[in-house]
Amino acid sequence: MKAIANQSFEFLLNEDVAWECVEVKEGSFHLILNNKSYVADVVNCNFSSKSFDIQINNHVYTVVLKDKYDDLLEQLGMSSGSVKLDKEVKAPMPGRVLELLVKVGETVKEGDGLLVLEAMKMENIIKSPCEGIIKTIVVKQENNVDKNAVLVVFE
Repeated sequence: MKAIANQSFEFLLNEDVAWECVEVKEGSFHLILNNKSYVADVVNCNFSSKSFDIQINNHVYTVVLKDKYDDLLEQLGMSSGSVKLDKEVKAPMPGRVLELLVKVGETVKEGDGLLVLEAMKMENIIKSPCEGIIKTIVVKQENNVDKNAVLVVFE
């Protein structure tokens, strides 16, 4: 696994990192890196972008983890940074809208539930891919939708 970090951790850029890590308590870790000991607290994490804000000695650093698959996607021009955020949320599969969890004009955060979609007898919460304001809800409760049908539009 490769780590990309800023400021004093620039030496980690594009290098394989050998370090020891022990979780002391939830969100707090003891690290040994290059024979130096650190206490690191996770301040914020975004699992979809594999980025973490970590506090070490009262300084907050942003760390992005990459593996060989992330490198391959980047080489193919398909990295998450090169993809334009879409203002539409589409159905990932055909199904039936069981419940709408938001209203037009409502502000949502990334990961907030937008609606419940039943597909193959399973209930799936369709979550917001980004922070934004709901402009239009295209579907209604009990509507059947096809795969890739637009469900919600952001401003």
